[in-house]
Amino acid sequence: MSYLDNIRTFVRVYELGSMSAAGRDLRISPAVTSSRISSLEEHLSVRLFQRTTRSLTATEQGRAFYSGAVAVLDAVDAAEGQVAGITDNPKGSLYVAAPLGVGRRFLAPLVPEFGREYPLIDIRLRLTDRTVDLTTEGLDISFFLGEPADSNLRIKPVADCERVLVAAPSYVEQCGNPTDGQALIDEGHNCLNLRYPGAPEFQWRLQTKDGPQRFRVSGRYECDDGDVLTEWALAGEGIALKPVFEVAEHLNSGALVPVAEKSPPVPIQMACLYTHRRRQDPKTRLFMDFMTMRVGAAMKAAQASVQLPR
Repeated sequence: MSYLDNIRTFVRVYELGSMSAAGRDLRISPAVTSSRISSLEEHLSVRLFQRTTRSLTATEQGRAFYSGAVAVLDAVDAAEGQVAGITDNPKGSLYVAAPLGVGRRFLAPLVPEFGREYPLIDIRLRLTDRTVDLTTEGLDISFFLGEPADSNLRIKPVADCERVLVAAPSYVEQCGNPTDGQALIDEGHNCLNLRYPGAPEFQWRLQTKDGPQRFRVSGRYECDDGDVLTEWALAGEGIALKPVFEVAEHLNSGALVPVAEKSPPVPIQMACLYTHRRRQDPKTRLFMDFMTMRVGAAMKAAQASVQLPR
């Protein structure tokens, strides 16, 4: 059994906090995962994890070993990347995260095309609307909507993302069309909010005559999946703040209509995050260039298909 495989397995168990999750991620059985960790512990003569029937936590020795293990894997990846760059035959696995809406509509349909062009590169796509951490979650690239919190990461812009406040005609008929952001609060509108563990307070950043302002909205329903919010809005359950590309079809059909048009949402940025180190890897560079060009064009086309008041 390869010592390098043992280290790679240890890193994924450490990052995911679970033997079974790491096994699924690496496509190996739980028995192989456990065997690799045990072999590594025997080699190092230390226990790397404390295991119970319900939890797994890294020991002090495990935490100390993690940074060195990541450095070893990074060095191997860098060496393989240099060879791949010379042979023009990149290979290996890429761990990519993206928001649900972006991933479903743009990235996922393009992954097979990328795979056909680069058959030796495996894509591990993670879709979530929560904020992810590239370092602790072992990611190579993370697409995002908004402003990144970590200034140590590099940013590759994709497109400016227009947003809109929307509701179903049935909601407007029953509850009225708020004129602006303050009316959302004063009139007690049911605002549909994106909520996930660690999410900030609900504040919608809207344009006003005095410049961008934050409005602390509230509502009866929340979810960690943006597409669910769209479905609730379509059902007439409330008002949602959505990227235009996610609701372009519904706006064009009339199933959703813009509301609070005197206070449109402030546009945000669609971009991908990566570390300087990752950018040196040819497969990372190829995937970013491939996706950013196509996703940016598709997003701009979706936004251009909708005529919103300005």
